[in-house]
Amino acid sequence: MDTISYKTISANKATVNKEWVLVDAEGQTLGRLASKVAKLLRGKHKPNFTPHVDCGDNVIVINSEKINLSGNKWSDKTYIRHTGYPGGQRSLTAIELFGKDPARLIEKSVKGMLPKNKLGANLFRNLNAVVGSEHTHAAQKPKTINLNEFN
Repeated sequence: MDTISYKTISANKATVNKEWVLVDAEGQTLGRLASKVAKLLRGKHKPNFTPHVDCGDNVIVINSEKINLSGNKWSDKTYIRHTGYPGGQRSLTAIELFGKDPARLIEKSVKGMLPKNKLGANLFRNLNAVVGSEHTHAAQKPKTINLNEFN
């Protein structure tokens, strides 16, 4: 019997091809930008995607101060944290968090879309969100991606 056999190729740390990608957040909606950046970090856009391996790209997000939120989310969306002490629940609205550091708004939304385990923590380290158009990773020669054309 003459049959063709196909082997499933599973990526690992040695065979994965990681690139540097530059994303401009100017005029983008926060949640839609975050889901696309999470997809890039995870590597789901690559043909050799493997769920348990960090096969995504390193992503640099610039112009995080020019992000948009729809509706009343600037005043209604709250970010809650806890100090660990009784009665230690603290909260910030989106406008307050944006006033402190606009890059943290993007970081928090992307982190929430990554897996909640060690792999997700390692993937999050591949994200660099900066305020303004200047970043410190010019030596890596990042490839610019237009998120409007990225699915």
